[in-house]
Amino acid sequence: MSGGLIGSATAPADRFDLALVDLDGVAYRGHEPIPGAAEGLTAARGRGMRLVFVTNNASREPESVAEQLTELGIPTRSGEVMTAAQAAAQLLRTRLEPGAKVLVVGGQGLLTAVRAAGYRVVESADDEPAAVAQGFAPDVGWAQLAEAAYAVERGAWHVASNLDLSLPTARGFAPGNGSLVGAVRAATGVTPDSAGKPSPTMYDMAVERAGARETLVIGDRLDTDLAGARAGGYVGLHVLTGVSTARDAVLAAPGERPHLVGADLLALLEPHPEPTRQADGWWSCGSGAARVVDGVLDLGGTARTRAEQVDLVRAACAAAWAAVDEGAVIDAPTVPALPVDGPTG
Repeated sequence: MSGGLIGSATAPADRFDLALVDLDGVAYRGHEPIPGAAEGLTAARGRGMRLVFVTNNASREPESVAEQLTELGIPTRSGEVMTAAQAAAQLLRTRLEPGAKVLVVGGQGLLTAVRAAGYRVVESADDEPAAVAQGFAPDVGWAQLAEAAYAVERGAWHVASNLDLSLPTARGFAPGNGSLVGAVRAATGVTPDSAGKPSPTMYDMAVERAGARETLVIGDRLDTDLAGARAGGYVGLHVLTGVSTARDAVLAAPGERPHLVGADLLALLEPHPEPTRQADGWWSCGSGAARVVDGVLDLGGTARTRAEQVDLVRAACAAAWAAVDEGAVIDAPTVPALPVDGPTG
């Protein structure tokens, strides 16, 4: 698969039979809907695309996630939700026999998944657990982190549902599970194994469950969602409604580059032009154009409407990535924010 942006002459909803959709920053933000999300996903389903919501959040059970999505205008069944808690339980199975003791640090979703996998949940390091399963929950505090550290220090296997440092909420970005895992790692010096993105484990599980022919991964984070797509060999769509910005995409490391870029989930319903390299060194995409000269990103073309702004982002990504792949070093401070906030069109 290409290391750069690809094109899609048809809308992704018509090309892919399964979409693996991230939640926070893609389908919703905290408890608030993201404009275009319900409309885009509903229309994609109407065209025959199946959806599985794949989240690094391990605090909630699939039924709770499905209920929230349904309330936001995205009717969802619990079987269409794959959580990092389920992936963590799957990872535990690779080393532990059923009946083993597991100290769970996290929310109800992780507790349910670990128990469903056949393990005995304990609350103290003094119970001599074979493993510590750690996932995010807003009420995780020092006492639970301390028990985790004591257990890991005594030899328990540390399994993290994910390593996201931040969590998007309606008020901004809050510390994520990776930040809490970092406290245990700092106390013990032990690096945990992680079941969540960017590992493609959840993606593979979801694809196997759905029996998909061609799968599209949709996410807002380059370092988890899109890195997981690259690692698993899936096409990744970066929507600009969450953590990683258009500028971040331009500066993305090769292993975190998306294959497609869109403003939001309405990007499922429209073709994606592929940037092309011109003889004079410019990369063009629609009305947008970009090139790199002596490590400096140079932009051209017009970008008034949202569609034109996205095309400019695509051209900028193509130009920057090609330059890096050819040995150049991009002068990051010269890369502008590349906002995508114009009128629809």
